[in-house]
Amino acid sequence: MTTTATATKQFITSEQLLEHWQGHRNLTRRTIEMFPEKDLFEFSIGGMRPFAKLAVELIGIGGPALKGINEKTTEAYHEDAFVPTNKADLLKKWDEETEVINHYFHMISEERFQETFNLFGQYEFPVYQNILYFIDNEIHHRGQGFVYLRALGIEPPFFWERF
Repeated sequence: MTTTATATKQFITSEQLLEHWQGHRNLTRRTIEMFPEKDLFEFSIGGMRPFAKLAVELIGIGGPALKGINEKTTEAYHEDAFVPTNKADLLKKWDEETEVINHYFHMISEERFQETFNLFGQYEFPVYQNILYFIDNEIHHRGQGFVYLRALGIEPPFFWERF
Protein backbone atom coordinates (compact mmCIF):
# COMPACT_ATOMS: atom_id res chain seq x y z
CA MET A 1 0.00 0.00 0.00
CA THR A 2 1.39 3.40 -1.02
CA THR A 3 0.64 6.41 1.13
CA THR A 4 0.97 10.04 0.12
CA ALA A 5 3.82 10.33 2.60
CA THR A 6 5.85 7.80 0.61
CA ALA A 7 4.71 8.66 -2.92
CA THR A 8 7.33 10.75 -4.73
CA LYS A 9 6.22 10.74 -8.36
CA GLN A 10 6.60 14.09 -10.04
CA PHE A 11 3.53 15.33 -11.88
CA ILE A 12 4.97 18.57 -13.29
CA THR A 13 8.48 19.50 -14.30
CA SER A 14 10.13 22.78 -13.43
CA GLU A 15 10.08 23.65 -17.15
CA GLN A 16 6.30 23.08 -17.24
CA LEU A 17 5.90 25.30 -14.16
CA LEU A 18 7.87 28.09 -15.82
CA GLU A 19 5.82 27.68 -19.01
CA HIS A 20 2.63 27.95 -16.93
CA TRP A 21 3.89 31.10 -15.17
CA GLN A 22 5.04 32.69 -18.42
CA GLY A 23 1.63 31.93 -19.93
CA HIS A 24 0.08 34.01 -17.17
CA ARG A 25 2.66 36.74 -17.74
CA ASN A 26 1.77 36.78 -21.45
CA LEU A 27 -1.88 37.26 -20.57
CA THR A 28 -1.08 40.01 -18.06
CA ARG A 29 1.03 41.75 -20.68
CA ARG A 30 -1.88 41.66 -23.12
CA THR A 31 -4.09 43.08 -20.36
CA ILE A 32 -1.68 46.00 -19.88
CA GLU A 33 -1.72 46.63 -23.64
CA MET A 34 -5.54 46.91 -23.68
CA PHE A 35 -5.68 49.82 -21.25
CA PRO A 36 -5.95 53.35 -22.60
CA GLU A 37 -2.75 55.15 -21.54
CA LYS A 38 -4.40 57.55 -19.07
CA ASP A 39 -6.61 54.89 -17.49
CA LEU A 40 -3.69 52.50 -17.03
CA PHE A 41 -2.16 55.00 -14.59
CA GLU A 42 -5.25 56.69 -13.13
CA PHE A 43 -8.38 54.52 -13.28
CA SER A 44 -9.40 52.86 -10.04
CA ILE A 45 -12.48 51.37 -8.45
CA GLY A 46 -13.26 51.30 -4.75
CA GLY A 47 -9.91 52.68 -3.67
CA MET A 48 -7.88 49.94 -5.37
CA ARG A 49 -4.61 50.90 -7.02
CA PRO A 50 -4.54 51.68 -10.75
CA PHE A 51 -3.49 48.74 -12.92
CA ALA A 52 -0.07 50.26 -13.67
CA LYS A 53 0.71 50.15 -9.93
CA LEU A 54 -0.41 46.52 -9.77
CA ALA A 55 1.82 45.68 -12.75
CA VAL A 56 4.75 47.46 -11.11
CA GLU A 57 4.22 45.28 -8.03
CA LEU A 58 4.44 42.17 -10.20
CA ILE A 59 7.58 43.51 -11.89
CA GLY A 60 9.14 44.10 -8.49
CA ILE A 61 8.49 40.55 -7.31
CA GLY A 62 9.26 37.92 -9.99
CA GLY A 63 12.76 38.69 -11.21
CA PRO A 64 14.13 40.16 -7.96
CA ALA A 65 12.72 37.24 -5.97
CA LEU A 66 14.27 34.60 -8.23
CA LYS A 67 17.58 36.46 -8.16
CA GLY A 68 17.42 36.47 -4.35
CA ILE A 69 16.58 32.77 -4.26
CA ASN A 70 19.55 31.94 -6.49
CA GLU A 71 21.98 34.25 -4.75
CA LYS A 72 20.58 33.36 -1.30
CA THR A 73 20.04 37.02 -0.44
CA THR A 74 17.08 38.32 1.52
CA GLU A 75 16.98 41.92 0.32
CA ALA A 76 13.67 43.62 1.16
CA TYR A 77 10.99 44.10 -1.48
CA HIS A 78 11.07 47.57 -3.07
CA GLU A 79 7.74 48.42 -4.69
CA ASP A 80 8.84 51.87 -5.85
CA ALA A 81 12.15 50.79 -7.40
CA PHE A 82 10.60 51.30 -10.86
CA VAL A 83 8.22 54.16 -11.62
CA PRO A 84 7.04 54.15 -15.24
CA THR A 85 5.58 57.29 -16.77
CA ASN A 86 3.94 55.69 -19.80
CA LYS A 87 2.66 52.38 -21.10
CA ALA A 88 5.65 51.84 -23.40
CA ASP A 89 8.07 52.06 -20.45
CA LEU A 90 5.93 49.68 -18.42
CA LEU A 91 5.78 47.11 -21.23
CA LYS A 92 9.52 47.43 -21.89
CA LYS A 93 10.30 46.73 -18.24
CA TRP A 94 7.76 43.86 -18.23
CA ASP A 95 9.62 42.25 -21.14
CA GLU A 96 13.01 42.80 -19.50
CA GLU A 97 11.79 41.14 -16.29
CA THR A 98 10.44 38.22 -18.30
CA GLU A 99 14.01 37.55 -19.43
CA VAL A 100 15.30 37.95 -15.86
CA ILE A 101 12.70 35.41 -14.69
CA ASN A 102 13.71 32.96 -17.43
CA HIS A 103 17.40 33.36 -16.57
CA TYR A 104 17.11 32.86 -12.81
CA PHE A 105 14.37 30.25 -12.93
CA HIS A 106 16.58 27.94 -14.99
CA MET A 107 19.28 28.23 -12.33
CA ILE A 108 17.12 26.65 -9.60
CA SER A 109 17.95 22.97 -9.14
CA GLU A 110 15.13 20.48 -8.59
CA GLU A 111 16.30 20.03 -4.99
CA ARG A 112 16.19 23.77 -4.27
CA PHE A 113 12.45 23.90 -5.04
CA GLN A 114 11.90 22.03 -1.76
CA GLU A 115 14.27 24.19 0.33
CA THR A 116 12.86 26.79 2.68
CA PHE A 117 13.90 30.31 1.76
CA ASN A 118 13.19 33.58 3.57
CA LEU A 119 12.00 35.58 0.56
CA PHE A 120 12.59 39.34 0.88
CA GLY A 121 13.53 38.61 4.50
CA GLN A 122 9.81 38.19 5.31
CA TYR A 123 8.27 35.08 3.74
CA GLU A 124 9.82 31.84 4.90
CA PHE A 125 8.42 29.07 2.72
CA PRO A 126 9.77 26.41 0.37
CA VAL A 127 10.93 27.90 -2.93
CA TYR A 128 8.14 26.19 -4.88
CA GLN A 129 5.51 27.77 -2.60
CA ASN A 130 7.01 31.21 -3.16
CA ILE A 131 6.83 30.67 -6.94
CA LEU A 132 3.21 29.52 -6.69
CA TYR A 133 2.51 32.70 -4.70
CA PHE A 134 4.02 34.82 -7.53
CA ILE A 135 1.60 33.17 -9.96
CA ASP A 136 -1.40 33.44 -7.60
CA ASN A 137 -0.64 37.11 -6.91
CA GLU A 138 -0.45 37.84 -10.61
CA ILE A 139 -3.77 36.12 -11.30
CA HIS A 140 -5.37 38.09 -8.45
CA HIS A 141 -4.13 41.44 -9.76
CA ARG A 142 -4.96 40.60 -13.37
CA GLY A 143 -8.51 39.87 -12.19
CA GLN A 144 -8.62 43.41 -10.85
CA GLY A 145 -7.40 44.61 -14.24
CA PHE A 146 -10.17 42.66 -15.95
CA VAL A 147 -12.74 44.40 -13.73
CA TYR A 148 -11.21 47.77 -14.61
CA LEU A 149 -11.32 47.00 -18.32
CA ARG A 150 -14.97 45.94 -18.14
CA ALA A 151 -15.82 49.12 -16.19
CA LEU A 152 -14.14 51.08 -18.99
CA GLY A 153 -16.27 49.27 -21.58
CA ILE A 154 -13.35 47.16 -22.85
CA GLU A 155 -13.67 43.39 -23.23
CA PRO A 156 -10.63 41.78 -21.53
CA PRO A 157 -8.77 38.94 -23.21
CA PHE A 158 -9.99 35.40 -22.60
CA PHE A 159 -8.29 34.16 -19.43
CA TRP A 160 -7.50 30.80 -21.00
CA GLU A 161 -5.59 32.28 -23.93
CA ARG A 162 -2.20 32.59 -22.27
CA PHE A 163 0.13 32.08 -25.21
